[in-house]
Amino acid sequence: MIVAVPSAPTARQEIEDAIETALERLEYRVVPLGDGARALASAIRRAATGGKRFRPLLVAAAYDTLDGDAVALSALWQVAAAFELLHTAFVVHDDVIDHDLERRGIPNIGGEFRQRGLEKGADEAGAALLGNAAGILAGDMLLHEAGRLVALADVPAGMRAELMRLVEDAVIVSAAGELADVENAVSAGDIDAMTVLKATRDKTAVYSFSAPLQAGAVMAGASEAALHALERFGERLGLAYQLIDDLIGAFGAPAVSGKDEGCDLREAKKTHLISLARETENWPEVSLALSQAHTGPVAIRAAQAALSASGARKALERMVYETLEEATMIVEGATLPSACKAMLLDLVDTVAERVP
Repeated sequence: MIVAVPSAPTARQEIEDAIETALERLEYRVVPLGDGARALASAIRRAATGGKRFRPLLVAAAYDTLDGDAVALSALWQVAAAFELLHTAFVVHDDVIDHDLERRGIPNIGGEFRQRGLEKGADEAGAALLGNAAGILAGDMLLHEAGRLVALADVPAGMRAELMRLVEDAVIVSAAGELADVENAVSAGDIDAMTVLKATRDKTAVYSFSAPLQAGAVMAGASEAALHALERFGERLGLAYQLIDDLIGAFGAPAVSGKDEGCDLREAKKTHLISLARETENWPEVSLALSQAHTGPVAIRAAQAALSASGARKALERMVYETLEEATMIVEGATLPSACKAMLLDLVDTVAERVP
């Protein structure tokens, strides 16, 4: 996802430098703590390397387009970097929850440490335990580092308190959304569509969109009205983004999802796409196809075809575009500088382009 920042590419490089500084500090801190801790810090660096950096760029974009000049730019880059480390923490923990050992075709932290366990003579259960422990602990360290960056940013005390509140909201709401998503997945009965939709929104919208945009606005000294508009906009855009992820998880190519085609269908995830299919007269056929999806590529394609034939795919696409239209209306009705409105509307277009 591309974020148009007036100060780019300077902003991107400054954010990269801030992330690098945080990772170097982490590696330095664990030097005396043993080989395992040093290996974990190295794995954390690999997990945090690369990516589109759109969350920290949202912080910078909001600050720029709201004519920010209230803080030192070094503080801006530090807070922006915190949102990238927060994202990495959630990704690392999510891989543990999903029992994933790879990301983008290479071993993730859990995968690396599972192999490390095997090399040290552990059996499969012991290696799995080590991999899960490494993933949990790496995520914990990243969460702490994200909070530390914000807590030590060179900003006025009142502004720091507001930024810390935004980070806290991002962590708590995302954790609640992830827990609800897992609870929905393991429940034996049917889950109503609104419950699934709420979990979908909570998993992503706050930490990926609302909180970064508001953080940049807080640092720019924006009005309460502007902050409220960005919060509402971020919630709608984040929901659309996650609903598109549901489409990608069912229909997207591996190059887009970073996982095997139809990964959500293979894992029997109860996404909003499945909730919509359940409400159609085709549900018996869809349910049968989904029950076989774990068996391989042919069954995946059959499940994809059944979902499309039920109308669920089209219904979810309509919901995405309606949600993006709501986000657009929030921007058009808000009292924001024209540069900020243009940036937000560009975001809407960019998210829409992700629909598979």
